[in-house]
Amino acid sequence: MIVIQNARLRTVLRYIIPFVLIPAAVILSAVVFEGQRYLIVSLGIAALALLLFMTGFERKNIGSRRMVITAIMTALAVFGRFIPLFKPITAICVMTAVYLGAQAGFLCGALSVLISNIWFGQGPWTPFQMLAFGLIGLFAGYLSRFLLKHSLLLILYGVLSGAAYSLIMDVWTVLWYAGGFEWKLYLSAILSAVPFTALYAVSNVVFLLLLKKPVGNKLQRIKIKYGV
Repeated sequence: MIVIQNARLRTVLRYIIPFVLIPAAVILSAVVFEGQRYLIVSLGIAALALLLFMTGFERKNIGSRRMVITAIMTALAVFGRFIPLFKPITAICVMTAVYLGAQAGFLCGALSVLISNIWFGQGPWTPFQMLAFGLIGLFAGYLSRFLLKHSLLLILYGVLSGAAYSLIMDVWTVLWYAGGFEWKLYLSAILSAVPFTALYAVSNVVFLLLLKKPVGNKLQRIKIKYGV
C-alpha cells in the first residue's frame, strides 16, 4: 500500500481530486470526447479515487486494513445493485464514509458503479454515476459527526442524496440528448425524473434505517479492534 508522506500534498489532493480533477474528467468525457472514450475515462476516475483514498491515512498498516474493509463494503454495494427497484448502494456508501472516512466513501461509490456496470452495461453515463455516488460518499464522510448523532439528519441526507444523484444524472441526460447543456431542457429533465428521484430518496432512507445499527455496530467494532 502506497503512503503519501507529505501532509500538505495529502491535503491538496483531498480537495483537488474530487472537486477538480474527477469532475473535469467527467466533463471531458461528455463534451470533448462526446462519450466515445467513456471506458478510459471511467478507469481514470477509478485510479484517481484510489489516489484520493491513499490521502486518508498516514501509516501503511492502517491503510491496508481500511482498504480491505472498504473492498468488502464495495462488494456489498455491487451486490445491492442487483436488488430490483430499491437499491442499498447509497446507504452502503454512506455507512462506509461515516465509519471509514470520506475518501473511503468516495472510493466505495465510484468503484461499486464501475464494477456493477460490467453486468448492467458500461456507457457514457458511467463517469457521471461514478462522480455522483462518489460525492455522496464523500460528503457523508465530511458530515459523519452529525449523521452518527442524529437519525433525522441521516434521513435528510438520504433524501438529499437521492435528489443529488438525479440532478447529476440529468446533466448527462441533457448532454446526451442535445449535444450541449441547455437550462430549459435540464429543468424539463428534472421534472420528468421526479418519480425516479422520489424512489431513490425513499430507498435511501429505508436502507439507511435498516443498516444503521447492524452494519454500523460491526464497523465500529472493527475500527476499535484493528485501529482504523
